[in-house]
Amino acid sequence: MATGRTSAEFTAALRARERLIGYWSLLDSPIAAERLARVGYDYLAFDAQHGLFGYQGMLNNLLATDTKGSTAVGMVRVEANDLTYIGKALDAGATGVIVPLIDNARDAADAVAAVRYPPLGRRSYGPMRAQLRIGPNPADTHEQTAVLAMIETADGLANVEEICATPGLDGIYVGPSDLRLAIGGATSTDPSVQEEFEQALARISKAAEAAGIAAGIHNADGASAARRLAEGWTFASVAADVVHLQQVATSHLDAARGGAC
Repeated sequence: MATGRTSAEFTAALRARERLIGYWSLLDSPIAAERLARVGYDYLAFDAQHGLFGYQGMLNNLLATDTKGSTAVGMVRVEANDLTYIGKALDAGATGVIVPLIDNARDAADAVAAVRYPPLGRRSYGPMRAQLRIGPNPADTHEQTAVLAMIETADGLANVEEICATPGLDGIYVGPSDLRLAIGGATSTDPSVQEEFEQALARISKAAEAAGIAAGIHNADGASAARRLAEGWTFASVAADVVHLQQVATSHLDAARGGAC
């Protein structure tokens, strides 16, 4: 089993563009989070934008991630680029936030400001659970907390170089389903735009590398994550618990039916 990192160590590794692998969670299941945190992933990302949980579920999943033997820190994809959503995720103990639908450098700067305390930003001081493990002094909190901007829209792709150059931004994260739709795909997996999609990914990865920030991407499975990491992406998520639950249950059902007399 891999050795877990503290929030400070994880954020330092992310900023240094070290290879990191995470797992994506949509379920309101702290028991599942406890198990997943011990598998060996570097982070668990709890999806508050499309996930099946509210604030209490997010908090409980973050608590469960700190279990004995955990190798993972807890990240949160917040609901929107909003001071309240970002602040609540961080106050609950998230090591970092993944901020969706970033269209331009101004959006990215707003996300950074929501993560940093004054005079560097606009985050309100009230870290609650976070003060027990991240910070609590603002300077320490800034050192230990990551902010990632999602590149998933046509505007985000068009402005990706300026977004990556935003001061204080720690990295970018690609939402491939939305990005594929943004470049003209009829569905989130439309193969007819594969060439354009790969070109977009290459541009995004290059922009992050030029800016010296982390470059992450969402993946449907481990094999896809391995391929993207080999291409030079610095971190990759494997998605997601609700999908994998159905896939594994289906495979066992098929095996059982196949072996029945």
